[in-house]
Parts: sequence; structure tokens; C-alpha cells
Amino acid sequence: MPRPSRTHDAVDQLLDAIIDGALTAGEQLPPEGQLAVEFGVSRLTMREAVRLLQAQGVIVQVPGSRHRIAPVAEWTGMDAVVRHARSAGQRKQSSLELLEVRMMIETGAARLAAGRRTDEDLAVLEDALVRMSEHHEAGDVDGFVAADLDFHDAIIRAAENRILVAAIRPLTAMLEETRGETSAVHAIREHAIAEHRTVLEAIRAGGATEARDAMARHMQQTHEDLVGLVFG
Repeated sequence: MPRPSRTHDAVDQLLDAIIDGALTAGEQLPPEGQLAVEFGVSRLTMREAVRLLQAQGVIVQVPGSRHRIAPVAEWTGMDAVVRHARSAGQRKQSSLELLEVRMMIETGAARLAAGRRTDEDLAVLEDALVRMSEHHEAGDVDGFVAADLDFHDAIIRAAENRILVAAIRPLTAMLEETRGETSAVHAIREHAIAEHRTVLEAIRAGGATEARDAMARHMQQTHEDLVGLVFG
């Protein structure tokens, strides 16, 4: 069995080649031996990489023939889909799609958090909000983004649902990138602080509906900021 790191490197290289168009969706995958030579790995490593991408729906096994590269619409693996979404030319579409997913997930998380949060959860949320304000005043975008992500992570964890935590994890890297892009705008940081404060107070009060609605308004404000101030 090839070492996991070498296999994962081969997966990344092969997936990048597909995303970049060097290998075309809908066509047959070149022979594993040829790919192994091109990517500088053993044939066994390449075979394992192909198997892992099959598990994500990126490559489809065709009986009696070479594997086929599936169109992106057929991909089922979150890691592969997110990697494609982060690629060049996908910035606007992927940012808006990610926001739609966040709307569905995080409004529900806020609703659960309102009924399950502890005093420790509230303290973490308060600390994150304070840091957001401090970094905003200092013009520290990276620090602001880190505090912003901590705030949302605290809500996810306060919801006390292990599947929810696992489901949001693959989106973290993409979320960090889009946060950095939007948070570079002064007005967007101000909007975010105000919306986060409203969400925190709703969760503190324990109102499930109010917390859900506050998060929904935050997501809507983020959408308006993306369309009007980033992509406008």
C-alpha cells in the first residue's frame, strides 16, 4: 500500500489536472501507467489515487474500457467539489453558492444554539465579537477574519450536533478565503459586527426563532454586500 501522503499528493495533482482542463470531463482517463510517469509516482500510488477519486464521483469506472472523467455536476465528494469551487473562474458563483449553503446550515445551527448554549459558549462568542471590533478598528483584516470564523465556529459547536460539526469542516478553507475577500471592505466589516451582535443577543436570550431569524438577516446582509460591494 502506498504511503498516504504520496497518495494524497497524487490525488491533488490528478484533481488539479481535471479542474484545470488538462484532462477533460467526459473523456477517458489516460492509462494509470502513463499518469504515474507524468506525475512522478508509482503505478500503485496512482491506482490508489484513481480509486479515491472514484469514491468522490470524479472518475467513473467503465466495465471493459478505461475509466471516464465525470462532469463536475456528477461529483459527489465534498472535498473535490470545494476544490473546484475555489479554482480560477469560479469566484463569484462559488461565493454565492457557499452563502446559500451557509444560509441553510447556519440558520439552523443558530436555532439549536439558542436552546443549548452554555455560559462558556456565550463567553467564547463575546470574546470573538470583541476581537472583531478591535481588529476592525486597527484595520487588521486577517485578525478580523480569524475572529469572525471563531464566532461562527462557536455557534456550530454550541448547537451540540456532531454531524453538523463534521459537515461544515470541508467548507472551512473556502470560507476563510471568501471572508478575507469581503472583510477587506471597511463597510462590510461594520455590517458584520452589527449583525453578529444581534445574533449573539438572540442566542443569549434563548429565543430559537429569534436566533434563526437574526442569522438569516446576517446572511442576507452578507449577500447584499457581496453583490453590491465586492462583485458590483
